[in-house]
Amino acid sequence: MKCSIHFYLLNEHFSEEHAEANHNGEESDMNRKYEWEDELLINNVLDIVEQEKANYPLQGSLADGKAFSYDVADMRLFDVLTEDTPVTVGCSESIMESCELSKNGDDFDLKIYIKDFEPMSNPVPGIFIATQEFPKELIGE
Repeated sequence: MKCSIHFYLLNEHFSEEHAEANHNGEESDMNRKYEWEDELLINNVLDIVEQEKANYPLQGSLADGKAFSYDVADMRLFDVLTEDTPVTVGCSESIMESCELSKNGDDFDLKIYIKDFEPMSNPVPGIFIATQEFPKELIGE
């Protein structure tokens, strides 16, 4: 079993009306629906557990080697439970437009749509944190 995870950064300038009138409802080179797309594929997936308004433990080391650990609040997290080590993906609630989790047979498909006009950080693959919620102590390090 596998899980395909897609993050989409919405283009706030996308015009549905223009797409309908000129391109059969599809996006075009000058009217893109997404600024970018990021994709992850995880194998050996058993299940996915969604958490709303959860805390994400952001951990690592500073340039001087000193360890840090901060809980980032108000995250929409998805724990991808695997036969090996679980993987957590998600984003701040404030930057998430919507999400879709579906299961096709044994495979999962997760789509997360992120608002374009909100500044954010991507400290590790699969985690997007609103700049306003990123630990201030880590900015400028």
